[in-house]
Amino acid sequence: MKQGLHLQLGQQLKMTPQLQQAIRLLQLSALDLRQEIQDTVESNPLLELEDDAEFPSDGPIESNSSDAEREELDLDNSDHFADDMQVDTDWNDIYPESTASSGSSGSGMDEDGDGWEARNSAPESLHEHLLWQLNLAPMSEADKAVGEAIIDALDERGYLTDSLADICAAVQPLNLKPEDPLFPEDDEIIAVLHLLQNFDPPGIGARNLAECLTIQLNMLAEDTPWRHQALQLVGQHLNLLESRDFDTLRRRINLNDEQLGEVMRLIRGLNPAPGELVSDNAPEYVVPDVVVSRRGKRWLVELNPESMPKVRINDHYAGMIRHTRREEDGSYLKGQLQEAKWFLKSLQSRNETLLKVATRIVEVQQGFFEYGEEAMKPLVLAEIAEAVGMHESTISRVTNQKYMHTPKGVFELKYFFSSHVGTDGGGECSSTAIRAIIKKLVAAEDARKPLSDNKLADLLNEQGIQVARRTVAKYREAMRIPASSERKRLV
Repeated sequence: MKQGLHLQLGQQLKMTPQLQQAIRLLQLSALDLRQEIQDTVESNPLLELEDDAEFPSDGPIESNSSDAEREELDLDNSDHFADDMQVDTDWNDIYPESTASSGSSGSGMDEDGDGWEARNSAPESLHEHLLWQLNLAPMSEADKAVGEAIIDALDERGYLTDSLADICAAVQPLNLKPEDPLFPEDDEIIAVLHLLQNFDPPGIGARNLAECLTIQLNMLAEDTPWRHQALQLVGQHLNLLESRDFDTLRRRINLNDEQLGEVMRLIRGLNPAPGELVSDNAPEYVVPDVVVSRRGKRWLVELNPESMPKVRINDHYAGMIRHTRREEDGSYLKGQLQEAKWFLKSLQSRNETLLKVATRIVEVQQGFFEYGEEAMKPLVLAEIAEAVGMHESTISRVTNQKYMHTPKGVFELKYFFSSHVGTDGGGECSSTAIRAIIKKLVAAEDARKPLSDNKLADLLNEQGIQVARRTVAKYREAMRIPASSERKRLV
């Protein structure tokens, strides 16, 4: 094979480490970013958290301030980061000085009066909650073994999913002596089961829905109005209630419409899934990245100063670079200083990009902040990308797991994006607005004659929104609204 040299021209996209870092920080949530900052500070001696690293309490900064220059983070251009970046990056331009302190009293209590131990303790599971009550109940060791087997057989709703024969087989090996008679007997298992069914939450340990509701009704005072009729309905005619056959129900329990409505109201106050009242799921905390508030006649978008701690260059170590005697020490500190500068620049660019995107979203969806979901406009990522001069993938990263605190609640930025449906006037209506209208129509419907999907589609068409019945059904199911046949009530 003949050897030779050849020249070839071509274009190739390469991502520098600095650009990769900027992209990674951009897509982190506020909680993940806090952890990333903490890890970086621990690994880089040129970075430090301010000694009073408390979160500011005197309000977030304004996003539309004309006093500070805003630099756009262009993820499509690797030359965005300048090599001559200043060492003394002023992070105070983004986050004001803190004037409040929290948790500094040393009393072990937070500002709401809750102890640290209570805040950080793991949530109690249904299994643990029932075992705690079982250990307090006076019973023999054999009965306690049966109780533990029953508790182990409960599902997340609190229902007993195993048969009594399976429970018996599970506790047979627990006999204390071989000469003892077979234990337990079915009636003893049932006795322990009935004891457990008096535990908290009410209705626990039931084998079916009828038994679950009956247990809860039996816990009510005997003089509770309509309790006897409710027990009769749940115990004998629950199938008629599930099928909404109210005419037959009235005849079977000899009640008129008003009386049956009172019985139904009592039953609706019961819990068909009592186990879900005791959840072992850890709470998921959300830290808003931006705050939207109304100032006079305009909406103001601001960075949330509590979303991350304040980071700065350690002046002491930075000054050592010029006075170090060992060349390897100087090279190490210079490298760490450069990484620290890039990290601060990436953080600043992340916040500027987030602020720019959030501000544009508020401008487009101002009707939502004024009037609610029904005024939501259709919006896609490409529209925001074009408006702020960024790539669509950048907008996707910015809006993922980023939250906005508004007077109407906390929303993920992706919430404000939705598809559209045409209107008679040639305009467009957001799918979020359509869902809100459907929810409003269902809430105002006559419970005796609930609106069908066809009727909902007709009402939407009367408002100029062109939507098919199957689309209404899809939106209704997405909002977990039952079909009209299941929404029918007497009152």
